[in-house]
Amino acid sequence: MNVFNYMPWSIVCCLYDRCVLSNRPGLVLAYSGQIANGRIKKAMAAHGLKPGHGGVLMQLADKGAMGQQALVEELGLDPSVLVTILNDLENDGLAERRRDPADRRRHIVEIRDRGTELVGEIHRAVAAVEAELFADLNADELDTLQGLLERIRPGTDDGTCTEDH
Repeated sequence: MNVFNYMPWSIVCCLYDRCVLSNRPGLVLAYSGQIANGRIKKAMAAHGLKPGHGGVLMQLADKGAMGQQALVEELGLDPSVLVTILNDLENDGLAERRRDPADRRRHIVEIRDRGTELVGEIHRAVAAVEAELFADLNADELDTLQGLLERIRPGTDDGTCTEDH
């Protein structure tokens, strides 16, 4: 549960400004995550994408063509959510689904050239957001932050990525 989803943003900002959160690293992380999430959403929206759409495109750009069910498993999405995203991506000419010639029941999903170009734009946009977010950190501090964040232990109910995914 993200406490900030249940608290008006103005209250969260006030708590942070008054240093109420300064000795609560989990709350500071949640607050910072809200800021980063909002900026990344805006960066993707500037390219006509929602985060889920961008995530699917980035996965396809990274892994190549794959079965629709494999994509569901890789991203941990509900199949109906993925179908909605893929419909949008196909309508925009960013990805395509085709029947697997070896198994006509199976769909292969592939990124199109326009989608690949857009992934490059997404990566540049996210890099710009990160440069702004972390402008006050030097390279060593940023490496330390990355290492610390990677050590956060997810709970059993959290959506997680594993080495297999």
